[in-house]
Amino acid sequence: MRAPTSILEVAGTQFAIAKQGSGPPIIFVHGSASDYRTWSEQIDRQSKTHNAIAYSRRFHWPNEPIAEGEVYDIARHVDDLEAIIDALDIGPANLVGHSYGAFVSILLALRRPELVRSLVLAEPPIITLFLSLPPKIGELLRLALTRPRTAATVVGFAARGIEPAKAAIRRGELEKGLRIHGVAVLGEKFFKNLSPSRQEQVQQNLIVEEFLGPEYPVVARPSLHRIRTPILLLRGQQSPAIFHCIMDELAGLLPAAQSDVIARASHIMHEDNSADFETAVTKFLSPITSG
Repeated sequence: MRAPTSILEVAGTQFAIAKQGSGPPIIFVHGSASDYRTWSEQIDRQSKTHNAIAYSRRFHWPNEPIAEGEVYDIARHVDDLEAIIDALDIGPANLVGHSYGAFVSILLALRRPELVRSLVLAEPPIITLFLSLPPKIGELLRLALTRPRTAATVVGFAARGIEPAKAAIRRGELEKGLRIHGVAVLGEKFFKNLSPSRQEQVQQNLIVEEFLGPEYPVVARPSLHRIRTPILLLRGQQSPAIFHCIMDELAGLLPAAQSDVIARASHIMHEDNSADFETAVTKFLSPITSG
């Protein structure tokens, strides 16, 4: 699956959509520095039994790029996903979200639960479960005193990865910033082993405003209890510690959720080990979509 099968115009913009198969709908929502192509193998596998859909989020290739001065805001991406489900008339849909796309999926489930039949969440970067962004001094002190290991993981991720990457990008050193960010999010080995085609996808989706500007909303812990849909939490076995920290937190806040670990995989687990990712998703969805 290389070319989108259609262009859908909703919410004032055009979205590249890849659709394949028939049956219960699954929508794949990609993360940062990515587009619908990241789901190629999952679309091919799931289309055997489902109406499998992937789209490129607003500003991502091959959609219209972000305009100068425009804000990259997660709320707009939630609006877009909501509008796409409504336009395709496929609600309630099964959502499979990765990273930023998983965060978008959670926010939609909180806003419009009737549109979401199930959630597969692959390492959403909900650091705001611990701290607001930018963090307040009081929050940092409280976290350090009550949960020192969590505080060290969160602060270390920001200090050694996110903030240096942002600083390099602000200086116009895009490649350096991308490398720092990539190593922080994937780990050194997995970042170095990105295929040429995946590196090209990253370059085509290197949106400065996404790296510098997204203000992740604070997710109130009690609000997560309102999500009644079945949930599968997925993590990469070799993902950086920050993601294990977040997934542990989500597992505690969502005690009814199922959890699984994708072996031999880091943060982009659906590409690192696509077969095991598909197996986990299929096992989770089978009793939901076959009824």
